[in-house]
Amino acid sequence: MSLWLNAGVPAPDVAERAGHGVDVLLRVYAKCLDGHQEIANKRIEDALAA
Repeated sequence: MSLWLNAGVPAPDVAERAGHGVDVLLRVYAKCLDGHQEIANKRIEDALAA
């Protein structure tokens, strides 16, 4: 699941495939997410500039 999340698969899709709820998935795998802060910052900047 951590591989899928880090690949950018949306959490609801990963949760469904894993048979989990999103809340459980993120509670268990949140610590495994890596490198998404820069992507999130860019998306926020782009949204604010629009």
